[in-house]
Amino acid sequence: MSSVIVAILVFGLIVLIHELGHFLFAKMNGIAVVEFSIGMGPRLVRFKRGETIYSVKALPLGGSCMMLGEDEENPDERAFQNKSIPARMSVIAAGPIFNFILAFFLALILVGMNGYDTTYIKEVTENSPAYEAGIRPGDKLLKINGENVSMYRDYILFKLLRPEEKMNLVEFSRTDPSTGNAIIQSSTVTPQYSEESGKYLIGITIAPENKKAASIGELVKYGYMEMEYDVKLTVKSLGMLFTGKASVNDLSGPVGIVVMIDDSVKAGLSVSVAAALMNVISMCILLSANLGVMNLLPIPALDGGRLLFLMIEAIRGKRMDPEKEGLVNMISMAALMALMIFVVFNDISRFT
Repeated sequence: MSSVIVAILVFGLIVLIHELGHFLFAKMNGIAVVEFSIGMGPRLVRFKRGETIYSVKALPLGGSCMMLGEDEENPDERAFQNKSIPARMSVIAAGPIFNFILAFFLALILVGMNGYDTTYIKEVTENSPAYEAGIRPGDKLLKINGENVSMYRDYILFKLLRPEEKMNLVEFSRTDPSTGNAIIQSSTVTPQYSEESGKYLIGITIAPENKKAASIGELVKYGYMEMEYDVKLTVKSLGMLFTGKASVNDLSGPVGIVVMIDDSVKAGLSVSVAAALMNVISMCILLSANLGVMNLLPIPALDGGRLLFLMIEAIRGKRMDPEKEGLVNMISMAALMALMIFVVFNDISRFT
């Protein structure tokens, strides 16, 4: 039960910030907001301040920022459709952007509490491809095949999502003992196939080591990297879904997320309350980044789809037929709801 409450609070925070982005930019652009709500279904709490109704609804999923003239023609100058295209685009884009801002802010807290993980090489197997290429213990891994490897998790993610790709070009830094300066080097490494593991290996071991941020600049740098990692994870996961490397059966919905939060809290509490808190913050960062990325997909009914319609309007010089646009959005929303129902039932079958 406690994990369900934590999950509701996590969902609530992420949705609140998303809708707050839409709300604030609507107000900034002089657009009337009819209702600002968190959740779906019947209202549990409702009050009106000024022109806007504020409400909390029964189902802790989703939320809305209903603006005047958002889906229909309205002569009022404060109606959404009567504002300029840049103004409307800024309102729509603000939701996902605020999710990225929330993820970054939470990442700063997480890095401040827990530090950041490094990519220093602990061991290099003698006569291995890495050893022959001149890589030595103490070197810091920077890039693999041109892709940044800023944290230990980047290295793991590379191996996890691209197991068939050989690590051919490795960029690393080495501290010059005489000056203390980092010297960046690149080496071509030809991995050797290991019969034992069934993988191509280069012969290095990276030991994850947490380091505390030594300055505000370092905190901001690694906080950004923490958020960037979750954005990158979401984008690559979507890429795998669209290319057939993953299936819809691998998706997790609200039930799956509650289970993951529950596992994270329990794992953290086995160490300390602070560890549990950091695990929850880490989940918040991932989910907020996930919501930001997902909402920017050019799918009708999502923020990305609405931005696409506004781009088309800007190119054509006139708005699409509201009825056709509404029909496309309705069909897309129905498809998304069907997918959500499938994912929920899939979660239930997996976790019960």
